[in-house]
Amino acid sequence: MERLEMQRIEKEKWNQLEAKDLERRNEELEELRLLEGCFPEAEKLKQETRLLSQWEHYLQCDGSPDPSVAQEMNTFISLWKEKTNETFEEVIEKSKVVLNLIEKLKFILLEISPCDLQDKDIIQYKGSILQLQELLHLKFNVATEILLRQATTLADLDSGNMEKIIKDENVTLYVWANLKKNPRYRSVRFSETQIGFEIPRILATSDIALRLLHTHYDHVSTLHLVSTPSKEDTSSVTESVKDDVDNVKKTISKEAEEKSKQQEKGSHLIQEEEIKVEEEQGDIEVKMSSAEEESEAIKCELEMKVLSETILAAQLLLVENLSEKPEFFEDNMVDLCQFTTLGGIYHLDILELPPQCKRVKGWMIVEIRKEGLQKYTYPPETTEDLETENAFPPIEVTLEVHENVIFFEDPMVARWDAEGKHWRTDGISNVFYKPKERLVTFSLETFGPLTLIQDAHINMPYQSWELRPLDVNKVLLTVTTVFTEIQIQIKENLCMLSSIKLRDKKHVSILEGKWMTPIPFIIALKEAGLNIFPTRYSHFYVIINNKVPLVEVKAYRQMALLSSAFAFGWSKWNLLCNSTKVVFKVREHLTEECTETPNWAILMFSGDRAQRLKITEDSEAFSEALKEETEFHSTLYHMLKDCASKEAMEKVRSSNCQFVNSVCHMLLSTRLLSYS
Repeated sequence: MERLEMQRIEKEKWNQLEAKDLERRNEELEELRLLEGCFPEAEKLKQETRLLSQWEHYLQCDGSPDPSVAQEMNTFISLWKEKTNETFEEVIEKSKVVLNLIEKLKFILLEISPCDLQDKDIIQYKGSILQLQELLHLKFNVATEILLRQATTLADLDSGNMEKIIKDENVTLYVWANLKKNPRYRSVRFSETQIGFEIPRILATSDIALRLLHTHYDHVSTLHLVSTPSKEDTSSVTESVKDDVDNVKKTISKEAEEKSKQQEKGSHLIQEEEIKVEEEQGDIEVKMSSAEEESEAIKCELEMKVLSETILAAQLLLVENLSEKPEFFEDNMVDLCQFTTLGGIYHLDILELPPQCKRVKGWMIVEIRKEGLQKYTYPPETTEDLETENAFPPIEVTLEVHENVIFFEDPMVARWDAEGKHWRTDGISNVFYKPKERLVTFSLETFGPLTLIQDAHINMPYQSWELRPLDVNKVLLTVTTVFTEIQIQIKENLCMLSSIKLRDKKHVSILEGKWMTPIPFIIALKEAGLNIFPTRYSHFYVIINNKVPLVEVKAYRQMALLSSAFAFGWSKWNLLCNSTKVVFKVREHLTEECTETPNWAILMFSGDRAQRLKITEDSEAFSEALKEETEFHSTLYHMLKDCASKEAMEKVRSSNCQFVNSVCHMLLSTRLLSYS
């Protein structure tokens, strides 16, 4: 009986708390809506920044086109196509402008919400990117041919063969021309490097050149992505988002119509008053101007409402899991949803040596072939030799791994299949990696573009995470994985890699200390091998603690709002609650001094209800029992307001909108609550 009485009392308390929560729900949600006005405000600042950068570009008049204007891009591409006889150094210099344009176009596609981009613009931007990439590679080929025509004049005095290395921040060229055709000279090593080849006798006695063009960027994999059926999935998701926003716009336009009708009635009454009482003309004009001001305010409010809904829809896209994989992959094909290319592309080619320049009576004469630079087919497509394997053995290749890339496991080598437009791992054998020297050696059957690949999800799921304030509008996000601990600082609209620890040892990265806006920063981390950013396909390759998208988004938005005064952290109990709820640690944090035993509270949030749990991180079992003397709230903000200091809440209310938006974007991109 006593037990039943206790249960009755507990249930009664619970019902009272629920009733109290329901009573103040609308008031709390309205206050949260006002606080979340920082998201559309930050988006408006972004739009203004984009317009300002366009204006600044126009004022510069430096000859570079505006990448968003099709006419300017077409003119730029046409003029560069017409330019001939450029040296490799000249092409490298021009490539800096081209790569900058490609980067800008990619950022436009990533930064602008899918709802705000028209299909024709997306097609135009992607088309411009593809044209620039193809033209750049063509220019490198033509410049290589011009360089090889001078092979005899550039020949090494000792070996009699030509060797040339041209290095730049984005491209490195290694060229070796076989001028002597000495059958004993079968080991090619570029001076002051370990890069080289072991070539068979047939190549050692042929008029060939070996070219290794190492581009520190990847313009090859995008050819696969363009042809992937996943584009259909993406477009369908985008369309659904556009439909949601359109529905909101229709609802809002109806409200606007009703309000404008009321204003028209008011203006008619004012006009009647004008006719009746001419003496009060001045007062009526004041009324008219105030009505216009009110109309403008209503219009602005409705615009912000549409923008808020658009932003929420775009944020939901970031945490969405697609129901099907993009396509079926055969054996030896590289699934680019599971793996990622790192360190750029190694364009490895055997080339036919072009006719050489000859000096005749003070003139330099050279035969120029219409077909241009020709590849030497190895092994030949048809051969009468019965012992083909012995005559055309695989070629041993040694490559240097890019210094700014981190491999947590031995890299895999993949070759590009131009016909199928995908990466493959067959035709490559005897792969050996020396991590200290950063050298990878392997045997290759056929030449073409090569790359090094790593599992894109090697650092997922995360082992733990923490988000804590550092200063006014500045936080530190720490993500700990099996292999590494990554620390990211966020301030205003910028992010910076603060430090990396590999197996408890500090690792120095070129990215450390460089402040970037969130999207370029995320791309830079991925390209460095520090991928802690799941995609919509990642749940197929990682065991995750999946949460309902809307709950996840609401949690990240409110955590970002509170991040200037509160620290948040990983809780083991998040694994044990269901997909409609998230659990994490939280504590007030106003100073940088970290206590040895921080007083963490355990919070559970379902998107529309926040509650503090009785359990601690050291409790033996999970329970949803409420902490004594605490209540339910509709938001995290009001939940923490109950126990927070005035200083903390003042800090939250005065947070910079761009800072809150950047923290939210990083939380949405890392998906800490689902991937820990």
